[in-house]
Amino acid sequence: MEKIRQQRCSGEDVHYEGRFTREEHIKRPVDFQKIFKTGKKVSINGAKLFFMLNDMGFNRIGFPLPRGYGNAVQRNRAKRCSRETYRFYKSLLNTGYDMLFLVYPGNDSFLSRCDQFKILCQKAGLLKDSGTLQ
Repeated sequence: MEKIRQQRCSGEDVHYEGRFTREEHIKRPVDFQKIFKTGKKVSINGAKLFFMLNDMGFNRIGFPLPRGYGNAVQRNRAKRCSRETYRFYKSLLNTGYDMLFLVYPGNDSFLSRCDQFKILCQKAGLLKDSGTLQ
């Protein structure tokens, strides 16, 4: 039985459920290149979101980092923050997309990542209409 939790992210109540499962990860370099080259892109200061439709009934996401993004500790922390941000907003996203959430160094707090991801998803039209964020 999956628990539904409620957290505050950026001053808003966000409900999230479950985990970030193995099938939701984009792992193969070929998939990353395909999304970078043929996917659509939206960007704001400090982050970009590449996305494209997939033929699956669920979303997949990857978290690439630009070259020279700090040391290993900073890279791992940035990816952990990004994964947790995705988990918070996962239930509010339309399904059937492959996404890459690219973040740049600086302002690596969890709340700033939440704000960036929300704005990017709104710009891309990936949030469900009935979401609590609008």
